[in-house]
Amino acid sequence: WGILFSHPRDFTPVCTTELGRAAKLAGEFSKRNVKMIALSIDSVQDHLSWCKDINAYNGEQPAEKLPFPIIADKNRELA
Repeated sequence: WGILFSHPRDFTPVCTTELGRAAKLAGEFSKRNVKMIALSIDSVQDHLSWCKDINAYNGEQPAEKLPFPIIADKNRELA
């Protein structure tokens, strides 16, 4: 199984809380063999910065990595 999170833009408050909660639940999804991936219209560099923000929101060290990848779609070809 897989879950695709599609978000309109990095750093929006609702998207940050949603991905933050998904990151907290990633272990539960992994136990059930569910792969997680996100899609947002910003660049990879923006995603890396946003990951820091999401991790800080979760009370963790602001690292550039989440337990799932975020697809960059800055040209909006996928979205």
